[in-house]
Amino acid sequence: MEYRKNDIVTLEIVDCGTDGEGIGKADGFTVFVKDAVIGDTVKAKIIKAKKNYGYGRLMEIIKPSPYRVEPVCPSARQCGGCQLQAVSYEEQKVFKEKKLRGHLERIGGFHDLPMEPLIGMDEPYHYRNKAQFPVGRNKEGRIITGFYAGRTHQIISCRNCAIADPASQLIIDTVLDFMKQYGIRAYDETTGKGIVRHILIRSGKSTGQIMVCLVINGTRLPHKEELIEVLREANPQIVSICININDKNTNVILGRETKAIYGQDYIEDCIGSLRYRISAQSFYQVNPIQTKKLYDKALEYADLHEDETVWDLYCGIGTISLFLSQKADKVYGVEIVEQAVKNARENAALNEISNVEFFAGAAEEVVPAKYRESGGTLRSDVVVLDPPRKGCDEKLLQTVIQMEPKRIVYVSCDPATLARDLKYFGENGYVLKRICPCDMFGHSYHVETVCLLSKRSIMSM
Repeated sequence: MEYRKNDIVTLEIVDCGTDGEGIGKADGFTVFVKDAVIGDTVKAKIIKAKKNYGYGRLMEIIKPSPYRVEPVCPSARQCGGCQLQAVSYEEQKVFKEKKLRGHLERIGGFHDLPMEPLIGMDEPYHYRNKAQFPVGRNKEGRIITGFYAGRTHQIISCRNCAIADPASQLIIDTVLDFMKQYGIRAYDETTGKGIVRHILIRSGKSTGQIMVCLVINGTRLPHKEELIEVLREANPQIVSICININDKNTNVILGRETKAIYGQDYIEDCIGSLRYRISAQSFYQVNPIQTKKLYDKALEYADLHEDETVWDLYCGIGTISLFLSQKADKVYGVEIVEQAVKNARENAALNEISNVEFFAGAAEEVVPAKYRESGGTLRSDVVVLDPPRKGCDEKLLQTVIQMEPKRIVYVSCDPATLARDLKYFGENGYVLKRICPCDMFGHSYHVETVCLLSKRSIMSM
């Protein structure tokens, strides 16, 4: 039977896609249904039809799955942030392990994977230490904030996010009340007019310190002294209030320049015994409890000795670098964001660590340049990779192989690019020895992974 747009189909959901959508079949025609859960029987409306597959909108749950639960957040279905909140947490972990395994087998060509059990969360709510709330107006013209609906820039009003720091709601309410009182307009993406684009909130889970950063369309925020007063009154744990200047017609959230208008331009947080300074633009893992577990696993995989050298590529504010420095002779970190490199150097000094050195620049440019400068003699006992979702540039992978590390520890937030890069290493003399997924992002389809690769010649000795 041929299915077309607007057809209504009844489906038993038997699988889920990599983005968490349910998958069912109607007369051999595969339908992907957002918000459907494995085990559901549903009615769905076809919204896009191809020859052998299509996409459907969930219309009715005829029989709920045994894995289905009531979402804590009433906006979970509309919001693009929590794709799996209607799935029990135990089943979410199963989904993430399966997703990782599928990508490694299909894209990487791996079999008999040396995979360890996923490191789950003890409490999968209110774990995030960072949230970015877009600001706009609803149809009635009222200022709202919340999160974008999936794959759109339509703001779903939400001030009590189930995975954000609980302190966020009062801060958001205070900022919105301030905007209304002083007539400060929300940014309009269509016209490019208005001032406040986003409210960024960062919190130090171990220190209690909070940063509030308003991303503004311009160079100054009217009535900033009044904003400082009301925010400090709302939450005395706020130690940093900043404005970030983004006057570009872009969907990139942060501009290049951030200014502190109260306190310092950073907050501090701890992972284990190490203390870190975090600025508005720095990359810092959003789930510090799971980060400690992930970094402990990375350190275990690195198996460092006191005479060994490490290159930590995509090092951010030095979180992994400083962990590794406790066991290594020397650690070199590379990071493209200059502010993060500044923070990394400050973090080394803050923790009285002297055996680390940081370089500012793109890893795919800095590391090959250092290799050329050495005349091809640059070596590293261990290389740690923690790239963004796009994975590693091939030029960097080539240079890493030329550096002949005994061990490579790859930390990934995207199973597809991880599988691609691991395949490259496998084709160039490295063996995948250990894999451990870690759930850093409860209720979303994302999964973090740490892998260990060993040089084949080393293994055969």
